[in-house]
Amino acid sequence: MADTSTILLVIANGEEWAGVRKLLVNEYGYRVLVAHSIKKAMDTTEEAIVDLVICESVLDGEDAIGVLQQCRVSCPNAMRILVKEPNGNDGNYHQAAELGAIYQFIRKPIDEEQIGLVVKRALEASELARRHRLISRELKLNENSPLFSSEPAGKVVAKCSNFEKLVYISEPMAELCSIAKQAAGTDLPILIQGETGTGKELMARAIHFNSDRTDSPLLVQNCGGMSDELLHSELFGHKRGAFTGAISDRLGLFRAADGGTVFLDEISEVSASFQVSLLRFVQEGEIKPLGSDHVSHCNVRILCASNRRLEKMVEAGEFRRDLYFRLKGFELVVPPLRERRDDISVLAEFFVRKYSESMNVKLLGISNNVLDQLQHYDFPGNVRELENEIRRLVALAKDGEYLTTRHLSKEIASATPKQSKDDIQRNLAIDGNSLKEKVESLEKILVSEALKRLRWNQSEVARELGLSRVGLANKIKRYDLQNLH
Repeated sequence: MADTSTILLVIANGEEWAGVRKLLVNEYGYRVLVAHSIKKAMDTTEEAIVDLVICESVLDGEDAIGVLQQCRVSCPNAMRILVKEPNGNDGNYHQAAELGAIYQFIRKPIDEEQIGLVVKRALEASELARRHRLISRELKLNENSPLFSSEPAGKVVAKCSNFEKLVYISEPMAELCSIAKQAAGTDLPILIQGETGTGKELMARAIHFNSDRTDSPLLVQNCGGMSDELLHSELFGHKRGAFTGAISDRLGLFRAADGGTVFLDEISEVSASFQVSLLRFVQEGEIKPLGSDHVSHCNVRILCASNRRLEKMVEAGEFRRDLYFRLKGFELVVPPLRERRDDISVLAEFFVRKYSESMNVKLLGISNNVLDQLQHYDFPGNVRELENEIRRLVALAKDGEYLTTRHLSKEIASATPKQSKDDIQRNLAIDGNSLKEKVESLEKILVSEALKRLRWNQSEVARELGLSRVGLANKIKRYDLQNLH
Protein backbone atom coordinates (compact mmCIF):
# COMPACT_ATOMS: atom_id res chain seq x y z
CA MET A 1 0.00 0.00 0.00
CA ALA A 2 1.34 3.44 -0.91
CA ASP A 3 0.03 5.13 2.22
CA THR A 4 -0.01 3.83 5.78
CA SER A 5 -3.27 1.96 6.33
CA THR A 6 -5.26 2.60 9.49
CA ILE A 7 -6.61 -0.31 11.55
CA LEU A 8 -9.27 0.23 14.21
CA LEU A 9 -9.32 -2.35 17.01
CA VAL A 10 -12.69 -2.37 18.81
CA ILE A 11 -11.77 -4.51 21.79
CA ALA A 12 -12.64 -4.99 25.45
CA ASN A 13 -9.23 -6.02 26.81
CA GLY A 14 -6.16 -4.10 25.64
CA GLU A 15 -3.70 -6.52 27.25
CA GLU A 16 -5.17 -9.47 25.34
CA TRP A 17 -4.56 -7.64 22.07
CA ALA A 18 -1.19 -6.06 22.92
CA GLY A 19 0.72 -8.59 20.82
CA VAL A 20 -1.56 -8.10 17.81
CA ARG A 21 -1.21 -4.34 18.03
CA LYS A 22 2.58 -4.58 18.28
CA LEU A 23 2.70 -6.92 15.26
CA LEU A 24 0.49 -4.67 13.11
CA VAL A 25 2.54 -1.58 13.96
CA ASN A 26 6.08 -2.96 13.95
CA GLU A 27 5.91 -5.76 11.37
CA TYR A 28 3.38 -4.36 8.90
CA GLY A 29 3.77 -0.61 9.51
CA TYR A 30 0.05 0.07 9.98
CA ARG A 31 -1.39 2.83 12.14
CA VAL A 32 -3.52 1.24 14.88
CA LEU A 33 -6.33 3.04 16.72
CA VAL A 34 -8.04 1.43 19.72
CA ALA A 35 -11.59 1.81 21.05
CA HIS A 36 -12.74 0.06 24.22
CA SER A 37 -16.43 0.99 23.94
CA ILE A 38 -19.10 1.05 21.26
CA LYS A 39 -19.45 4.85 21.54
CA LYS A 40 -15.70 5.41 21.19
CA ALA A 41 -15.62 3.11 18.17
CA MET A 42 -18.49 4.92 16.45
CA ASP A 43 -16.95 8.32 17.19
CA THR A 44 -13.63 7.18 15.75
CA THR A 45 -15.17 5.96 12.49
CA GLU A 46 -16.80 9.38 12.10
CA GLU A 47 -13.61 11.33 12.81
CA ALA A 48 -10.74 9.35 11.26
CA ILE A 49 -10.11 7.63 7.95
CA VAL A 50 -10.22 3.91 8.77
CA ASP A 51 -9.20 1.23 6.27
CA LEU A 52 -10.03 -1.85 8.32
CA VAL A 53 -12.04 -2.55 11.49
CA ILE A 54 -11.48 -5.54 13.77
CA CYS A 55 -14.37 -5.73 16.22
CA GLU A 56 -15.07 -8.15 19.06
CA SER A 57 -18.61 -9.48 19.02
CA VAL A 58 -19.47 -8.27 22.54
CA LEU A 59 -18.41 -5.07 24.33
CA ASP A 60 -19.60 -4.15 27.83
CA GLY A 61 -22.19 -6.91 27.60
CA GLU A 62 -23.66 -5.47 24.37
CA ASP A 63 -23.77 -6.89 20.87
CA ALA A 64 -21.19 -4.87 18.92
CA ILE A 65 -22.43 -5.82 15.45
CA GLY A 66 -23.88 -2.30 15.14
CA VAL A 67 -20.35 -0.88 14.96
CA LEU A 68 -19.66 -2.81 11.77
CA GLN A 69 -23.04 -1.88 10.35
CA GLN A 70 -22.38 1.82 10.96
CA CYS A 71 -19.00 1.50 9.26
CA ARG A 72 -20.85 0.88 5.99
CA VAL A 73 -21.90 4.55 6.14
CA SER A 74 -19.11 6.34 8.04
CA CYS A 75 -16.24 4.52 6.25
CA PRO A 76 -17.88 2.50 3.44
CA ASN A 77 -14.59 1.35 1.90
CA ALA A 78 -13.23 -0.09 5.16
CA MET A 79 -12.93 -3.86 5.45
CA ARG A 80 -14.77 -5.26 8.49
CA ILE A 81 -13.66 -8.29 10.52
CA LEU A 82 -15.68 -9.74 13.40
CA VAL A 83 -13.98 -11.61 16.27
CA LYS A 84 -16.31 -14.15 17.89
CA GLU A 85 -16.06 -16.00 21.17
CA PRO A 86 -15.02 -19.67 20.81
CA ASN A 87 -18.39 -21.04 21.88
CA GLY A 88 -20.51 -17.95 21.26
CA ASN A 89 -23.91 -17.90 19.63
CA ASP A 90 -23.63 -16.83 16.01
CA GLY A 91 -26.91 -14.91 16.29
CA ASN A 92 -27.42 -12.54 13.36
CA TYR A 93 -23.75 -12.57 12.32
CA HIS A 94 -24.26 -14.66 9.19
CA GLN A 95 -27.16 -12.44 8.15
CA ALA A 96 -24.95 -9.37 8.69
CA ALA A 97 -22.26 -10.97 6.53
CA GLU A 98 -24.76 -11.63 3.74
CA LEU A 99 -25.82 -7.97 3.88
CA GLY A 100 -22.21 -6.87 3.44
CA ALA A 101 -21.54 -5.61 6.97
CA ILE A 102 -18.81 -8.21 7.60
CA TYR A 103 -15.90 -9.23 5.38
CA GLN A 104 -14.65 -12.15 7.49
CA PHE A 105 -15.02 -13.93 10.86
CA ILE A 106 -12.23 -14.82 13.27
CA ARG A 107 -12.74 -16.99 16.36
CA LYS A 108 -10.85 -16.73 19.60
CA PRO A 109 -8.33 -17.68 20.94
CA ILE A 110 -6.34 -14.94 19.19
CA ASP A 111 -3.53 -16.01 16.88
CA GLU A 112 -1.35 -12.96 16.19
CA GLU A 113 0.21 -14.28 12.99
CA GLN A 114 -3.19 -15.34 11.63
CA ILE A 115 -4.70 -11.92 12.28
CA GLY A 116 -1.71 -10.20 10.68
CA LEU A 117 -2.13 -12.30 7.53
CA VAL A 118 -5.92 -11.81 7.43
CA VAL A 119 -5.48 -8.04 7.75
CA LYS A 120 -2.88 -7.97 4.96
CA ARG A 121 -5.10 -10.01 2.61
CA ALA A 122 -8.17 -7.90 3.46
CA LEU A 123 -6.35 -4.65 2.64
CA GLU A 124 -5.11 -6.14 -0.64
CA ALA A 125 -8.71 -7.10 -1.50
CA SER A 126 -9.81 -3.57 -0.59
CA GLU A 127 -7.24 -2.07 -2.96
CA LEU A 128 -8.35 -4.37 -5.79
CA ALA A 129 -11.99 -3.39 -5.12
CA ARG A 130 -11.04 0.31 -5.24
CA ARG A 131 -9.34 -0.11 -8.62
CA HIS A 132 -12.32 -2.09 -9.91
CA ARG A 133 -14.68 0.73 -8.88
CA LEU A 134 -12.57 3.29 -10.73
CA ILE A 135 -12.52 1.21 -13.92
CA SER A 136 -16.23 0.43 -13.67
CA ARG A 137 -17.11 4.08 -13.19
CA GLU A 138 -15.15 5.10 -16.28
CA LEU A 139 -16.39 2.21 -18.43
CA LYS A 140 -20.11 1.89 -17.68
CA LEU A 141 -21.08 -0.09 -20.78
CA ASN A 142 -24.87 0.07 -20.61
CA GLU A 143 -27.58 1.83 -22.55
CA ASN A 144 -27.40 4.86 -20.28
CA SER A 145 -23.64 5.16 -20.54
CA PRO A 146 -22.27 8.59 -21.50
CA LEU A 147 -19.92 6.76 -23.86
CA PHE A 148 -22.88 6.34 -26.26
CA SER A 149 -23.79 10.04 -26.30
CA SER A 150 -22.13 12.89 -28.14
CA GLU A 151 -21.72 14.88 -24.91
CA PRO A 152 -20.52 12.81 -21.97
CA ALA A 153 -22.64 13.31 -18.88
CA GLY A 154 -20.01 12.17 -16.43
CA LYS A 155 -16.70 13.68 -15.46
CA VAL A 156 -13.64 11.85 -14.22
CA VAL A 157 -12.25 13.72 -11.23
CA ALA A 158 -8.57 13.52 -10.36
CA LYS A 159 -7.57 11.40 -7.38
CA CYS A 160 -7.91 13.45 -4.23
CA SER A 161 -5.92 13.49 -1.02
CA ASN A 162 -7.17 12.98 2.52
CA PHE A 163 -6.09 14.25 5.90
CA GLU A 164 -8.50 12.05 7.84
CA LYS A 165 -11.96 13.42 6.92
CA LEU A 166 -10.56 16.48 5.11
CA VAL A 167 -10.74 15.93 1.34
CA TYR A 168 -8.77 18.14 -1.05
CA ILE A 169 -6.82 18.39 -4.26
CA SER A 170 -5.92 22.10 -4.37
CA GLU A 171 -2.43 23.40 -3.72
CA PRO A 172 -3.45 25.71 -0.81
CA MET A 173 -5.02 22.80 1.09
CA ALA A 174 -2.14 20.46 0.25
CA GLU A 175 0.34 22.94 1.72
CA LEU A 176 -1.87 23.55 4.77
CA CYS A 177 -2.35 19.84 5.51
CA SER A 178 1.37 19.20 5.09
CA ILE A 179 2.10 21.79 7.79
CA ALA A 180 -0.74 20.40 9.96
CA LYS A 181 0.71 16.88 9.78
CA GLN A 182 4.08 18.19 10.95
CA ALA A 183 2.41 20.21 13.72
CA ALA A 184 0.46 17.12 14.83
CA GLY A 185 3.71 15.37 15.69
CA THR A 186 4.62 18.08 18.21
CA ASP A 187 2.98 18.92 21.53
CA LEU A 188 2.54 22.63 20.81
CA PRO A 189 -0.85 24.41 20.96
CA ILE A 190 -2.40 25.02 17.54
CA LEU A 191 -4.63 27.91 16.50
CA ILE A 192 -6.90 27.15 13.55
CA GLN A 193 -8.52 30.15 11.87
CA GLY A 194 -10.94 30.43 8.96
CA GLU A 195 -14.48 31.29 7.96
CA THR A 196 -17.48 29.37 9.24
CA GLY A 197 -17.94 26.04 7.45
CA THR A 198 -14.37 25.64 6.18
CA GLY A 199 -13.68 22.52 8.27
CA LYS A 200 -11.76 23.83 11.30
CA GLU A 201 -13.08 21.12 13.63
CA LEU A 202 -12.25 18.42 11.08
CA MET A 203 -8.72 19.84 10.98
CA ALA A 204 -8.50 19.67 14.78
CA ARG A 205 -9.71 16.06 14.83
CA ALA A 206 -7.25 15.12 12.08
CA ILE A 207 -4.40 16.66 14.08
CA HIS A 208 -5.40 14.71 17.19
CA PHE A 209 -5.57 11.40 15.31
CA ASN A 210 -2.09 12.01 13.86
CA SER A 211 -0.51 12.94 17.21
CA ASP A 212 1.04 10.86 19.97
CA ARG A 213 -2.15 11.39 22.00
CA THR A 214 -4.36 9.24 19.75
CA ASP A 215 -5.06 6.70 22.50
CA SER A 216 -6.25 9.46 24.85
CA PRO A 217 -9.52 11.38 24.50
CA LEU A 218 -10.27 14.38 22.31
CA LEU A 219 -12.89 16.55 24.00
CA VAL A 220 -14.60 19.51 22.31
CA GLN A 221 -16.01 22.69 23.85
CA ASN A 222 -17.71 25.52 21.95
CA CYS A 223 -16.94 28.73 23.85
CA GLY A 224 -19.49 30.91 22.05
CA GLY A 225 -22.44 32.36 23.95
CA MET A 226 -21.44 30.99 27.36
CA SER A 227 -21.13 32.90 30.64
CA ASP A 228 -17.77 32.89 32.42
CA GLU A 229 -19.18 30.83 35.29
CA LEU A 230 -20.64 28.15 33.01
CA LEU A 231 -17.54 27.99 30.80
CA HIS A 232 -15.27 27.79 33.85
CA SER A 233 -17.40 24.93 35.17
CA GLU A 234 -17.30 23.09 31.83
CA LEU A 235 -13.51 23.35 31.46
CA PHE A 236 -12.12 23.52 35.01
CA GLY A 237 -14.95 21.76 36.89
CA HIS A 238 -16.70 22.81 40.10
CA LYS A 239 -17.38 21.64 43.63
CA ARG A 240 -20.82 20.92 44.94
CA GLY A 241 -22.51 24.15 46.12
CA ALA A 242 -20.12 26.42 44.21
CA PHE A 243 -23.12 28.16 42.63
CA THR A 244 -26.87 27.78 42.37
CA GLY A 245 -27.64 24.47 40.68
CA ALA A 246 -24.25 22.87 41.47
CA ILE A 247 -25.73 19.82 43.17
CA SER A 248 -22.65 17.62 42.69
CA ASP A 249 -18.95 17.85 41.88
CA ARG A 250 -17.98 18.22 38.22
CA LEU A 251 -14.63 17.01 36.88
CA GLY A 252 -14.28 19.45 33.97
CA LEU A 253 -13.02 18.82 30.45
CA PHE A 254 -9.37 19.56 31.18
CA ARG A 255 -9.08 16.90 33.88
CA ALA A 256 -11.30 14.48 31.92
CA ALA A 257 -8.95 14.82 28.93
CA ASP A 258 -5.73 14.46 30.96
CA GLY A 259 -3.11 13.05 28.61
CA GLY A 260 -5.26 13.89 25.58
CA THR A 261 -6.49 16.91 23.63
CA VAL A 262 -9.08 19.62 24.21
CA PHE A 263 -10.45 21.55 21.23
CA LEU A 264 -11.83 25.00 22.07
CA ASP A 265 -14.04 26.30 19.27
CA GLU A 266 -14.90 30.01 18.92
CA ILE A 267 -12.07 30.96 21.29
CA SER A 268 -12.47 34.58 20.15
CA GLU A 269 -15.76 34.81 22.10
CA VAL A 270 -14.35 34.31 25.62
CA SER A 271 -14.35 37.32 27.94
CA ALA A 272 -11.25 39.24 29.04
CA SER A 273 -11.53 37.85 32.58
CA PHE A 274 -11.78 34.26 31.39
CA GLN A 275 -8.75 34.81 29.13
CA VAL A 276 -6.72 35.28 32.34
CA SER A 277 -7.80 31.86 33.68
CA LEU A 278 -7.09 30.21 30.33
CA LEU A 279 -3.66 31.84 30.11
CA ARG A 280 -2.74 30.42 33.53
CA PHE A 281 -3.74 26.94 32.40
CA VAL A 282 -1.86 27.16 29.10
CA GLN A 283 1.29 28.36 30.89
CA GLU A 284 1.30 26.11 33.95
CA GLY A 285 -1.36 23.43 33.38
CA GLU A 286 -3.08 24.52 36.59
CA ILE A 287 -6.67 23.50 37.34
CA LYS A 288 -8.70 25.19 40.06
CA PRO A 289 -12.39 24.14 40.06
CA LEU A 290 -15.05 26.66 41.05
CA GLY A 291 -15.63 26.61 44.79
CA SER A 292 -12.33 24.83 45.51
CA ASP A 293 -9.10 26.06 47.09
CA HIS A 294 -7.17 23.10 45.75
CA VAL A 295 -4.99 23.53 42.64
CA SER A 296 -4.12 20.46 40.58
CA HIS A 297 -2.21 19.98 37.33
CA CYS A 298 -2.97 18.06 34.15
CA ASN A 299 -1.30 17.45 30.81
CA VAL A 300 -3.61 18.52 27.99
CA ARG A 301 -2.84 19.72 24.50
CA ILE A 302 -4.89 22.75 23.46
CA LEU A 303 -6.28 23.19 19.95
CA CYS A 304 -8.29 26.37 19.32
CA ALA A 305 -10.41 27.65 16.45
CA SER A 306 -11.79 31.05 15.55
CA ASN A 307 -13.71 32.47 12.58
CA ARG A 308 -12.43 35.94 13.55
CA ARG A 309 -8.76 36.83 13.03
CA LEU A 310 -7.27 36.99 16.52
CA GLU A 311 -4.35 39.19 15.47
CA LYS A 312 -6.82 41.91 14.50
CA MET A 313 -8.63 41.47 17.82
CA VAL A 314 -5.28 41.84 19.61
CA GLU A 315 -4.61 45.08 17.73
CA ALA A 316 -8.08 46.32 18.72
CA GLY A 317 -7.48 45.41 22.38
CA GLU A 318 -10.21 42.73 22.34
CA PHE A 319 -7.92 39.74 22.99
CA ARG A 320 -4.89 39.36 25.24
CA ARG A 321 -1.64 39.52 23.31
CA ASP A 322 0.16 37.11 25.67
CA LEU A 323 -2.63 34.51 25.38
CA TYR A 324 -2.69 34.87 21.59
CA PHE A 325 1.03 34.09 21.32
CA ARG A 326 0.65 31.18 23.75
CA LEU A 327 -2.14 29.63 21.68
CA LYS A 328 -0.43 30.01 18.31
CA GLY A 329 2.39 27.52 18.73
CA PHE A 330 1.31 26.77 15.16
CA GLU A 331 -1.19 28.92 13.27
CA LEU A 332 -3.23 27.32 10.52
CA VAL A 333 -5.54 29.38 8.32
CA VAL A 334 -8.09 27.27 6.42
CA PRO A 335 -8.90 29.04 3.11
CA PRO A 336 -12.55 29.55 2.11
CA LEU A 337 -13.90 27.32 -0.64
CA ARG A 338 -14.06 30.20 -3.14
CA GLU A 339 -10.25 30.47 -2.90
CA ARG A 340 -9.71 26.77 -3.62
CA ARG A 341 -12.25 25.98 -6.32
CA ASP A 342 -10.25 22.96 -7.44
CA ASP A 343 -11.56 21.20 -4.33
CA ILE A 344 -15.23 21.66 -5.25
CA SER A 345 -15.37 18.73 -7.69
CA VAL A 346 -13.56 16.22 -5.46
CA LEU A 347 -15.62 17.29 -2.44
CA ALA A 348 -18.81 16.92 -4.45
CA GLU A 349 -17.79 13.40 -5.50
CA PHE A 350 -16.91 12.54 -1.90
CA PHE A 351 -20.27 13.75 -0.56
CA VAL A 352 -22.17 11.93 -3.32
CA ARG A 353 -20.53 8.65 -2.30
CA LYS A 354 -21.18 9.36 1.36
CA TYR A 355 -24.86 10.22 1.08
CA SER A 356 -25.78 7.79 -1.67
CA GLU A 357 -24.50 5.03 0.63
CA SER A 358 -26.35 6.33 3.70
CA MET A 359 -29.59 6.90 1.72
CA ASN A 360 -29.17 3.62 -0.19
CA VAL A 361 -29.37 5.35 -3.58
CA LYS A 362 -27.31 4.01 -6.49
CA LEU A 363 -26.20 6.94 -8.68
CA LEU A 364 -24.13 6.97 -11.85
CA GLY A 365 -22.33 10.20 -10.94
CA ILE A 366 -22.51 13.97 -11.37
CA SER A 367 -23.00 15.61 -14.75
CA ASN A 368 -20.44 18.03 -16.17
CA ASN A 369 -23.00 20.83 -16.06
CA VAL A 370 -23.56 20.39 -12.32
CA LEU A 371 -19.83 20.44 -11.58
CA ASP A 372 -19.41 23.54 -13.77
CA GLN A 373 -22.33 25.30 -12.07
CA LEU A 374 -20.91 24.53 -8.63
CA GLN A 375 -17.69 26.20 -9.75
CA HIS A 376 -19.61 29.41 -10.56
CA TYR A 377 -21.01 29.74 -7.03
CA ASP A 378 -19.05 31.47 -4.22
CA PHE A 379 -20.34 29.25 -1.37
CA PRO A 380 -20.52 31.81 1.47
CA GLY A 381 -21.22 28.83 3.76
CA ASN A 382 -18.10 27.10 2.42
CA VAL A 383 -17.74 23.28 2.59
CA ARG A 384 -20.71 22.94 4.93
CA GLU A 385 -22.96 24.62 2.36
CA LEU A 386 -21.61 22.41 -0.43
CA GLU A 387 -22.23 19.31 1.68
CA ASN A 388 -25.82 20.35 2.39
CA GLU A 389 -26.38 21.00 -1.33
CA ILE A 390 -25.05 17.56 -2.33
CA ARG A 391 -27.09 15.85 0.38
CA ARG A 392 -30.17 17.57 -1.03
CA LEU A 393 -29.27 16.52 -4.60
CA VAL A 394 -28.87 12.88 -3.57
CA ALA A 395 -32.20 12.95 -1.71
CA LEU A 396 -33.96 14.22 -4.85
CA ALA A 397 -32.32 11.75 -7.25
CA LYS A 398 -33.51 8.27 -8.19
CA ASP A 399 -31.61 5.02 -8.65
CA GLY A 400 -29.62 4.81 -11.88
CA GLU A 401 -29.58 8.58 -12.49
CA TYR A 402 -26.87 11.16 -12.94
CA LEU A 403 -27.19 14.27 -10.80
CA THR A 404 -28.13 17.03 -13.25
CA THR A 405 -28.77 20.79 -13.06
CA ARG A 406 -32.50 20.22 -12.56
CA HIS A 407 -31.68 19.02 -9.04
CA LEU A 408 -29.76 22.17 -8.08
CA SER A 409 -31.09 24.76 -5.64
CA LYS A 410 -32.19 28.10 -7.07
CA GLU A 411 -29.21 30.04 -5.68
CA ILE A 412 -26.61 27.78 -7.26
CA ALA A 413 -28.52 27.21 -10.50
CA SER A 414 -28.65 30.99 -11.09
CA ALA A 415 -24.95 31.61 -10.35
CA THR A 416 -23.07 33.16 -13.26
CA PRO A 417 -19.46 32.54 -14.35
CA LYS A 418 -16.87 34.68 -12.62
CA GLN A 419 -14.99 37.22 -14.70
CA SER A 420 -11.30 37.78 -14.29
CA LYS A 421 -10.01 41.30 -13.68
CA ASP A 422 -8.70 41.40 -17.27
CA ASP A 423 -12.15 40.42 -18.60
CA ILE A 424 -13.80 43.10 -16.47
CA GLN A 425 -11.40 45.76 -17.71
CA ARG A 426 -11.94 44.74 -21.34
CA ASN A 427 -15.71 44.87 -20.90
CA LEU A 428 -15.85 48.25 -19.16
CA ALA A 429 -17.94 50.76 -21.11
CA ILE A 430 -16.97 54.09 -19.55
CA ASP A 431 -19.37 56.93 -20.38
CA GLY A 432 -18.84 60.68 -20.06
CA ASN A 433 -16.80 63.43 -21.62
CA SER A 434 -14.94 65.02 -18.72
CA LEU A 435 -12.55 63.19 -16.42
CA LYS A 436 -15.01 63.55 -13.54
CA GLU A 437 -17.83 61.96 -15.56
CA LYS A 438 -15.59 59.08 -16.66
CA VAL A 439 -14.44 58.44 -13.06
CA GLU A 440 -18.04 58.39 -11.84
CA SER A 441 -19.02 56.01 -14.64
CA LEU A 442 -16.15 53.68 -13.76
CA GLU A 443 -17.03 53.86 -10.05
CA LYS A 444 -20.64 52.92 -10.78
CA ILE A 445 -19.54 49.90 -12.82
CA LEU A 446 -17.12 48.68 -10.14
CA VAL A 447 -19.63 49.09 -7.29
CA SER A 448 -22.36 47.37 -9.31
CA GLU A 449 -20.07 44.48 -10.27
CA ALA A 450 -18.99 43.95 -6.66
CA LEU A 451 -22.60 43.99 -5.43
CA LYS A 452 -23.63 41.35 -7.98
CA ARG A 453 -20.59 39.15 -7.36
CA LEU A 454 -21.04 39.20 -3.58
CA ARG A 455 -24.82 38.80 -3.83
CA TRP A 456 -25.52 42.21 -2.31
CA ASN A 457 -23.77 41.41 0.94
CA GLN A 458 -23.05 45.06 1.69
CA SER A 459 -20.65 44.33 4.56
CA GLU A 460 -18.48 42.19 2.26
CA VAL A 461 -18.70 44.71 -0.59
CA ALA A 462 -17.76 47.62 1.67
CA ARG A 463 -14.80 45.66 3.04
CA GLU A 464 -13.58 44.71 -0.45
CA LEU A 465 -13.87 48.24 -1.82
CA GLY A 466 -12.42 49.87 1.28
CA LEU A 467 -15.63 51.79 2.08
CA SER A 468 -17.73 52.21 5.20
CA ARG A 469 -21.27 50.81 5.18
CA VAL A 470 -22.60 54.38 5.09
CA GLY A 471 -20.27 55.29 2.22
CA LEU A 472 -21.41 52.27 0.22
CA ALA A 473 -25.07 53.06 0.92
CA ASN A 474 -24.54 56.61 -0.36
CA LYS A 475 -23.02 55.34 -3.61
CA ILE A 476 -25.87 52.82 -4.11
CA LYS A 477 -28.34 55.68 -3.70
CA ARG A 478 -26.32 58.09 -5.83
CA TYR A 479 -26.04 55.72 -8.79
CA ASP A 480 -29.58 54.34 -8.30
CA LEU A 481 -28.35 50.73 -8.08
CA GLN A 482 -31.03 48.10 -7.42
CA ASN A 483 -30.87 44.54 -6.15
CA LEU A 484 -32.48 42.57 -8.99
CA HIS A 485 -31.17 39.17 -7.81
